[in-house]
Amino acid sequence: MFAEISFPISSYQVFSYEIPDNLKSQVVVGARVKVPFRNRQAEGIVVGINSSTDFKGKIKEVNSLVDNQLVLNDSLWSLIKWIANYYNTPLGVAAKAVLPANLSTKYKPREELFAKAIQNDKPLSSNAKAQKIVYEYLLMVEGFTSVKLLGKLCSDPISVCKKLADKNLVSILKKPIIPDLSQFSFRAVDKKIILSEKQNEALDKLTVSMDKNIFNPFLLHGVTGSGKTEIYIEAARHAIKNDKTVIMLLPEIALTPQIAGRFKSAFGEDVALWHSKLSQAARAWTWKEICKGTFKVVIGARSAIFSPLKNVGLIVVDEEQEPSYKQESPEPRYHARDVALIRSKIHDATVVLASATPSMESYYNYKYGKYKYIHLTERFGEAKYPKVSVVDMIKESEKTEIYGAIFSNLLLEKIQHRLNKEEQVILFHNRRGFAPVLRCEDCGEISMCPHCKIALTFHRDGKYLQCHFCNHTKYSLPSKCNSCLSFNIKLSGTGTQKVEDELLLKFPEAITQRLDADSVRSGANISKVLQDFSDKKIDILLGTQMIAKGLDFANATLVGVINGDTGLFLPDFRSGERVFQLIYQAAGRSGRGKIPGEVVVQSYSPENPVIKCATELNVEKYYNICLEERQDLNYPPFSWMIRIEIRGKYKNEVERSINKLNGRLRVLPKGIEKLGPALCYREKLRDQYRMQIVLKSIKKIDPNGGTLHKYYKSILSLKGGLKLPANQRLVIDVNPVSLL
Repeated sequence: MFAEISFPISSYQVFSYEIPDNLKSQVVVGARVKVPFRNRQAEGIVVGINSSTDFKGKIKEVNSLVDNQLVLNDSLWSLIKWIANYYNTPLGVAAKAVLPANLSTKYKPREELFAKAIQNDKPLSSNAKAQKIVYEYLLMVEGFTSVKLLGKLCSDPISVCKKLADKNLVSILKKPIIPDLSQFSFRAVDKKIILSEKQNEALDKLTVSMDKNIFNPFLLHGVTGSGKTEIYIEAARHAIKNDKTVIMLLPEIALTPQIAGRFKSAFGEDVALWHSKLSQAARAWTWKEICKGTFKVVIGARSAIFSPLKNVGLIVVDEEQEPSYKQESPEPRYHARDVALIRSKIHDATVVLASATPSMESYYNYKYGKYKYIHLTERFGEAKYPKVSVVDMIKESEKTEIYGAIFSNLLLEKIQHRLNKEEQVILFHNRRGFAPVLRCEDCGEISMCPHCKIALTFHRDGKYLQCHFCNHTKYSLPSKCNSCLSFNIKLSGTGTQKVEDELLLKFPEAITQRLDADSVRSGANISKVLQDFSDKKIDILLGTQMIAKGLDFANATLVGVINGDTGLFLPDFRSGERVFQLIYQAAGRSGRGKIPGEVVVQSYSPENPVIKCATELNVEKYYNICLEERQDLNYPPFSWMIRIEIRGKYKNEVERSINKLNGRLRVLPKGIEKLGPALCYREKLRDQYRMQIVLKSIKKIDPNGGTLHKYYKSILSLKGGLKLPANQRLVIDVNPVSLL
């Protein structure tokens, strides 16, 4: 018998291996195996079993199995095949996304020795001083004690305890060290919730759907503070009661602690967390326990959609509009929302796409009857919508004659007013670092990353310049311009660190905490900061988009948006949608308790329709404007889109290759349009020049995108495929979330 094996490499080939007699019953389609591959041991996945092979060379044998139980059931195997086909990626690469190579069901947690004294009148020798000290200590302690902790009593506690055990004075046992994950979630709090009439109506629709055991996609469109989390919990309770499992996806790790705390209050130890901030040991243990069926609910970031849960009955994609659900690199470049829909379809499960500001795609799918629609129009309990004020920063500058000010007078007054009342403030600014640009005032030269065509950002802590794409770091600030040698160089723009400095000057008595990628490096740190804010130990919470959505703090009564225009004028078809969603979501953090809230949005273009609709909290008005624009320009959701990018070290060679590809696209099928070839907006990243061609197909002509997919694949495989130089890469991005 021979196994066809695929590896997580950028090759569509499969390789034949002979199955030894001792493994014939265990090597099946979907099993992970270790085999010799190119002079090393490699991990692959079995994609086929044959009684013979056409390969004429020397056939190597399968060495061993990676797992001691089959992880891939039919549903996950179907999902892997769909991902490989839809996102145009090798089967082995798709399998690696679902079954990470460094995780195995054979994992055993590290063990620790524990000791307990046994009452015995037999005296110890006077020469055994260390044994006597340890034994007398253990007699005073109830139960087993970690041997490691006895290191304070003697230099070699393991040896001492073993000698005591030989004398029948101590009992020793080994215990597995289970990772402590409590630091990644809020304290569990018993919270009695009485659902409103609208919440009960929403819940009824979901439970009826789950009981039918059919694929049902819902768009849960609830205003900020409408109590969507309560609906998730009750829907999950219904699923678990019917012996089904639940996947809860969140776009930001910052949202995990609060949601996890709520779910653990309801379901205790049946809840698992899954995200990149977990340690390797925690990930390995959690994954093994999910495979065993220990957990009923998995909460996590986008990769949690691949959790090897059995009998999935409910998948919730919270804040479904977020671009972080898209895996940009490495392959496969999947979108977790789309994968959630397919996985729900495979399991005949209910899927809930939820948001106060749905993506244009989901809103369109509801409008055209593809999704069932649940709309929560009011905030939960006594909470009311916040009052929103807009500050025109151009007029403010003219009035105060202070140009480039971070805070308007109105926002400063509002912050002081709320602090005086012992209420809390959230300030949102979507740009980390201290200053995003170091510029020569004489010639205009900007300090750029040598590997990317991107301005270096100055960071105050450590006083360094850093590229936020490749992390290139320059630890000394130049004293003069590299171009004109002028000493007149200046930091320009505002990042969260500069805002923090200004806050400390203006409000020295207030306890201020910054929450961004620079200030918190671990999931535990994020949890601690948010728990402290929840416990009212922090007065002002300043952060980037990680604090702009999904969080619920009853005493946060003022939200300030430092610069509502950030990202508004990027040359991307989604830029307006993104800015609208961020401002609307940030505003929604205010006034979620009994105390009425306020929002202050500072903008240099307050009459822009995006800013105007966001500050009016008018979703329907903006979405109608946006959909009309998208339809006129044939952009998603009115079209399917494929972005084909070529990357390489030398610009002229990349241009030559993209033109060669463009030559294959002279005759386009009906309903398909082409943009480009053109340099990407960020034309150089990580020493790679980037050029792209974008293909779009009109949904009215190509309803399911099948024509577009068939066409671009045929173009790439034409005449034996597109041959690129060794230093170039072809990147296929299906349904891109950005064209930057």
